[in-house]
Amino acid sequence: MNHTSPKPNRVNILGVPVDHVTMESTLQIVAGWIDQDPIQCHQICTPNPEFVMRAQQDADFLSILQQADLSIPDGIGLIYASGWYGNRLPERVPGSELVNHLARLCAQKGQRLFLLGAAEGVAARAAEIYCDRYPGLQIAGTWSGSPDPAENDAIVQKIVSAQTDVLYVAFGAPNQDKWIARNSGQLHGVKVAIGIGGSLDFVTGRITRAPRWVQKVHLEWLYRLWKEPWRWRRMLALPKFTLLALKQSQTQR
Repeated sequence: MNHTSPKPNRVNILGVPVDHVTMESTLQIVAGWIDQDPIQCHQICTPNPEFVMRAQQDADFLSILQQADLSIPDGIGLIYASGWYGNRLPERVPGSELVNHLARLCAQKGQRLFLLGAAEGVAARAAEIYCDRYPGLQIAGTWSGSPDPAENDAIVQKIVSAQTDVLYVAFGAPNQDKWIARNSGQLHGVKVAIGIGGSLDFVTGRITRAPRWVQKVHLEWLYRLWKEPWRWRRMLALPKFTLLALKQSQTQR
């Protein structure tokens, strides 16, 4: 954990800490890490209700979320739940938007960005789009790879050899978060690492985000379910999360 800058206030939701940050303050925190000597790799996690529920059954994942240097509220359910605890988070900070802002920040500060994961060719295409969108951006490398431990050392070597400053890992949760936590001590020179799920699919247009008005009324999850009906099993976490969070909040207030 970085001790040289103020630690954001946190709300604990079913054992998972979530930071009181906005998109702006998140970028300020990351900019501060970037400006420091790369003594350590700072891990950013992006919890949502699905993360929280998975963590109830996965002690390793829960521990990683608890130890993350920054835990941003990527899910409207967390905003509502924090209000039940009397400690309402200021806003949702979608990881799918944060990745674009961080890419721009890398371009502005001359930081080298490495894109790891996603389907074959997606990271490379996303890198091309980012370079067109943010002039001056330095792409350290792209690699589809996998979270398979057999590939671990080779991937770490690629990232380190490329003199990476900021690392995106698109292996999906919890694999991406576990991969970062497992390798953070060997990612020499990497200042920031974040698990980004399917964000590169949005960047490349393989998957389209909900229209802006749908996002504003907090129904993006429903739009994704309509576009990707196979997600219905994952969506079952929402009602379970709501019931458990309400129950815990009532016992704590």
